[in-house]
Parts: sequence; C-alpha cells; structure tokens
Amino acid sequence: MDIFVLIALALVIAMIVALAMLEQRRHPGRRGSEPGKGYHHLKSDYQSGVGGGNVKTWKVPRDPQEYARQFVPHSKSNASKDADQ
Repeated sequence: MDIFVLIALALVIAMIVALAMLEQRRHPGRRGSEPGKGYHHLKSDYQSGVGGGNVKTWKVPRDPQEYARQFVPHSKSNASKDADQ
C-alpha cells in the first residue's frame, strides 16, 4: 500500500511540473514588469524575532536603459568623457 501512495504522489508531482513547463512555454517572456517612466519602489523588511531587524527601501527605474546605466562605472560613462574634453 505504501508503494502505491509513493507512486501516485510521484505521478501527481510529475504532472504538476509538466503543466508548469507547458504554461511557461505557452507564454514566454512574462517575467518582470513593463518598461516605462518613473520608478518601482521596493521594500525589504527583515525582523530577527528578538527585537532586531532591518527595513530597507529601493527605487529602481522602470526604464531598462536607465537601469543598465546604474551599473556602468562613472569613469566609463558618457558624462565623464564629456567632462574630460
């Protein structure tokens, strides 16, 4: 009886995984958010449970190009090249 339960559970899990993969293939690229103007406001809230904790917020640009520019070192950006000339 126990082996039957294990096999049935394995089949249910396999079916769930197969359905999830099929859904992902049917609608590719639905991750993330739509580009646009303005910012996303993200908040991280961590509480240790003994009185300590940390709350942090971030502003992340919705524009993909502006987001990518945040990772370019200042010495490599166009602004620093214009200042040198």
